[in-house]
Amino acid sequence: MIDKLNRNIEYLRISVTDRCNLRCVYCMPEEGVENIPHDEILSYDEILRVCKCASKLGIKKIKITGGEPLVRKDIVSLIRDIKNIRGIEQVTLTTNGVLLYDMAKDLYEAGIDAINVSLDTLSRKKFLKITRRDDFEKVSMAIDKLVDLGVRVKINCLAIKEYNFDEIVKIAQYSKDNNIDVRFIELMPIGYGKIYTGISNEVILGLLEEKYGQFEKVKEKRGNGPAVYYANENFKGCIGFISAISHEFCETCNRVRLTSNGFLKLCLHYNKGIDLKEPLRSNISDEDLTNMIHDAIKNKPLGHNFYHDSDMNNIESKNMVQIGG
Repeated sequence: MIDKLNRNIEYLRISVTDRCNLRCVYCMPEEGVENIPHDEILSYDEILRVCKCASKLGIKKIKITGGEPLVRKDIVSLIRDIKNIRGIEQVTLTTNGVLLYDMAKDLYEAGIDAINVSLDTLSRKKFLKITRRDDFEKVSMAIDKLVDLGVRVKINCLAIKEYNFDEIVKIAQYSKDNNIDVRFIELMPIGYGKIYTGISNEVILGLLEEKYGQFEKVKEKRGNGPAVYYANENFKGCIGFISAISHEFCETCNRVRLTSNGFLKLCLHYNKGIDLKEPLRSNISDEDLTNMIHDAIKNKPLGHNFYHDSDMNNIESKNMVQIGG
């Protein structure tokens, strides 16, 4: 659907849980965060109702996120059911990959269109330091299995000067050797990420060109979101950059988010949006639910203003694991 700023909002990111089996230093403290009670999390039936109503408004693409979505029981069945909704053209998944190896074949058979795997390092020791869990081998094996199955894979790497500046070139090697896009994500000043230092697109591209030669900007669209992609003649995949701060893409933003407890979030920076859980549990009709979603999306904010916002009451205070990646 078209919002008041003439943007085509066609992409809904759905967090199915706020729980995670990692404890990444930029996301949460070692002891974790207080989780939402299970009865406050949307049921699969409630999520499917939202998807069906959203599809009537022109939402065509669904991303399943968390927390870590694969920790939620029967997640494969939800993905299969969303795939069967009329008007939904694509269902994808973002995961930390820890549970992915054992679930890869089921996800493939359920019709998953693509899987993004978060991976910030290729060092087992550094993986343990970043995530506080010794699960690097599980993630690495899962990526290889997806490639063998023929599932479209992207690697999401959060570029953090304190942790992986020295690995940027090595992580990009995944894209050189495989038909995998490696996306470097700019650190956003949200939650625990505020204390770390991001690495700019320009610095990363400079490191890659110094090692691999010239990269050319890709003109055709390669994904659902805001990533800008670059190709190298010696690479099987592409290198992508997601840069919400230094290269703001708010004017072309095509997404809204549904949190695990049913809040339709219109922009990462702001806490603005509407609660859908209470209406869902108060026997709202599909028509009225569709209208609620329509009216909210219509008023999606122009964009974020992370470093210069004076409206402090409306700035998001939750961590990413509570919002949905």
